[in-house]
Amino acid sequence: MGAFKVFFKKSVEKDLSEIAKKDLKKIIACISALADNPRPPGCEKLTGSERYRIRQGHYRILYSIQDHELTIWVVKIAHRKDVYKT
Repeated sequence: MGAFKVFFKKSVEKDLSEIAKKDLKKIIACISALADNPRPPGCEKLTGSERYRIRQGHYRILYSIQDHELTIWVVKIAHRKDVYKT
């Protein structure tokens, strides 16, 4: 178990329900790994916000890190063509 705890924003449940099962397993594994290393190789800090992005296949996982609380909040999971739209 990692030092960080991972939480999901309510809207992420809807995001996950729209993803195929084969991709979903890889995405969940990727999110679980964030508990041990919240800034893994390949993660990128998004310009203009305190969020990070990590890639998993054609999907992007957007999350924020609260170092002082040792928490990670997953805020959005979507296909790469749709993830940055508001």
